Amino acid sequence: MTVDAPKLFVLDTNVILHDSNCIRNFEEHDVAIPITVLEELDKFKRGNEDIHFQARQFLRQLDALTGDVLSPAGAPLGAGRGGVRVIIGAEQQARVADAFLENTPDHRILNTAVWLQRERQDRPVILVSKDTNLRMKAKALGLPAQDYTSDKIESFDKLYMGKRVVEATPAELISRFYSDGGVVPAAELPFVDSPIAHENFVLRDGSKSVLVTYRPDDDAFVRVEKSTCYGITPRNAEQSFALHALLNDNIKLVTLAGTAGTGKTLLALAAALECRQQYRQILLARPVVPLSNRDLGFLPGDISDKLDPYMQPLYDNLTVIRHQFHENSPAAQRILEMRESEKLLVTPLAYIRGRSLQRIYFIVDEAQNLTPHEIKTIITRAGEGTKIIFTGDIRQIDQPYLDALSNGLSYLINRMVGQPIYAHITLEKGERSPLADLASELL
Repeated sequence: MTVDAPKLFVLDTNVILHDSNCIRNFEEHDVAIPITVLEELDKFKRGNEDIHFQARQFLRQLDALTGDVLSPAGAPLGAGRGGVRVIIGAEQQARVADAFLENTPDHRILNTAVWLQRERQDRPVILVSKDTNLRMKAKALGLPAQDYTSDKIESFDKLYMGKRVVEATPAELISRFYSDGGVVPAAELPFVDSPIAHENFVLRDGSKSVLVTYRPDDDAFVRVEKSTCYGITPRNAEQSFALHALLNDNIKLVTLAGTAGTGKTLLALAAALECRQQYRQILLARPVVPLSNRDLGFLPGDISDKLDPYMQPLYDNLTVIRHQFHENSPAAQRILEMRESEKLLVTPLAYIRGRSLQRIYFIVDEAQNLTPHEIKTIITRAGEGTKIIFTGDIRQIDQPYLDALSNGLSYLINRMVGQPIYAHITLEKGERSPLADLASELL
């Protein structure tokens, strides 16, 4: 093998369905596409989900290349990049056939990579797949394999939390937040290092403390008050910070991360109802069937029956809010009226595509099951006066080809830090019940 020879990356289908522009992210190295991958992409050409869009985009890109992708040299990808080649007619490799008796698309892709490894001993051949199991199979056969990492964040531990605790804050400075209208110029807090737009702080001095957030517009720290929002009162500092961002009309994009029971969705719904008059409609959405590529048509019943199993957590949170009031109270009746008039609408994310969202308070639940491209697609739907909230648990991902570093919610938090219309808070303390907290901690 030649020292420093360009690598040859063999792509699995799921990499392309994750990012249609993936072939342009391998720098000077070459890319090989097994013919089996094109066969699989053919099944995804029609449809309205993100994976269908990615398949169509990739096939158009491949078709637009000036070179011959079927030739041994492949087609060049441009200055500073390698080439791409479609592999046809890879011989069946005995070690693949002996190890895996079933003839599946995964095994045919693996066979192509093993064949290339034998044919191109002058350069490293690496299989790239989002499928952990396929990568393990490749390594078992002595074939290097890796995940597609172009849109992964660097480290989960470095992910922005949205909150800092500052100890030993002068007591007189804390008092000023309660006596000077709750606003203190950042110049008077030099011990707070490089505050980020809408970052939250707990300032402490022994038993005395204050919750503040950094306001970039006038370079000042603003006191965050604990206030009831449509019957829901925050139970800890993080929830107070979250409600402050959710109600701030200058913040158009909010992300709330945290484990189950931390109140992410409940707080977002309460805030939406509290400021309902500023918006034309409140939309609540979440991914449907995250463990499958099947759409709603595969489920029994009418459209309401199909949606209910997936939308039920949103309905549960609405019920919690409604139960904060007497059944016949105006606040409780208003929720029912808003649902009947579709001023408050629960819908699957697939129904959002193609829409332009004007003056909408849009809450997307379980956002950790979205890809970075899906997150981008949703945000680019935002029209004038729209506010978008993403909630999710980065540690609980149901999508088989995503993880804590590559999911859309982590990607969004990492890319948006410091933007003046964006705020994030990670909710750490569970408030559902002592039993739920105990289960999260011990099980």
